[in-house]
Amino acid sequence: MVKSVLVTGGAGYIGSHACKVLAQRGYQPVCFDNLSTGWAEAVKYGPFIEGDLMDRAALDAAFAEYAPVAVMHFAAFSQVGEATANPGKYWRNNVLGSLSLIEAAVAAGCLDFVFSSTCATYGDQDGVLLNEDSPQHPLNAYGSSKRAVEEILRDFGASAGLRSVIFRYFNVAGADPDGEIGECHRPETHLIPVMLEAIDGMRPELVIHGTDYPTPDGTCIRDYVHVMDLVDAHVLGLEWLLDGKGSRVFNLGTGAGFTVKEVIGHARAATGHKVPHRFGPRRGGDAAILVSGSQRALTELGWDPKRSSLKVMIKDAWTWHQTGGYAAARAKSEALA
Repeated sequence: MVKSVLVTGGAGYIGSHACKVLAQRGYQPVCFDNLSTGWAEAVKYGPFIEGDLMDRAALDAAFAEYAPVAVMHFAAFSQVGEATANPGKYWRNNVLGSLSLIEAAVAAGCLDFVFSSTCATYGDQDGVLLNEDSPQHPLNAYGSSKRAVEEILRDFGASAGLRSVIFRYFNVAGADPDGEIGECHRPETHLIPVMLEAIDGMRPELVIHGTDYPTPDGTCIRDYVHVMDLVDAHVLGLEWLLDGKGSRVFNLGTGAGFTVKEVIGHARAATGHKVPHRFGPRRGGDAAILVSGSQRALTELGWDPKRSSLKVMIKDAWTWHQTGGYAAARAKSEALA
């Protein structure tokens, strides 16, 4: 019998890629998404339930109908600027929505839970290579809300036997190499797709937020991981739990950081086009340097981030960017704006 996995946020960027990989590995991904930021067109690999995490009845019905063996939880708001300006929105959605989901899972006896957390829980730690034991000092409500959900998972582990794998990952980039799905947010704030939109004339230019950080060229440094490598890790985490192993936290990154200016250089090399850009002030809530120490995932999960070079990530994103699927998602995004 095919095992079902409830994938919240399965119509979003990372969630849709996770659904594809789950289906390839023999699972039935059941997408649960309210489409506030995701796309119905990205749901291609299993059943779709349009619902909100705050709707407990809808969650209970999903658990009853599909009896998932585990939850893979991606659904969340994730824009740093918005989180800084409107923290209440992030606490309500990310924390209360997650609590509703966790309670529903426990009530249904679904006690294996893979959670999409973030390196934003660490905050700014002066360029230290961050590992899972690094102190957590989030700079904004996005990171704070994710850290709070981690604590909720630990509490339900102690009270109800909930087993969780928590992934704190760094900047996700790239797209499905087959070009079936990819990255398109509304509004788009992620560096690589914004660069590609600037190259294509879909926006006048890329704005680089801050040039006075304590980095070699004054722009922020980030660690980038390919979305397909990221979801591979999530499936490994799922199987870790299904094999009866205990709760664990893993960082996901490459250990190599790049400044914004360096990423622009790689984009020019990968696409053959200059990236129109200008410099602006710092954005509130941004850390100067975030680079991952991911040795635990490599050694314990056997994770192999084989596509996570900037060249491959930008190439795959560029391929998706030029497809009809991206154009349709972009047009719909503009219509909804």
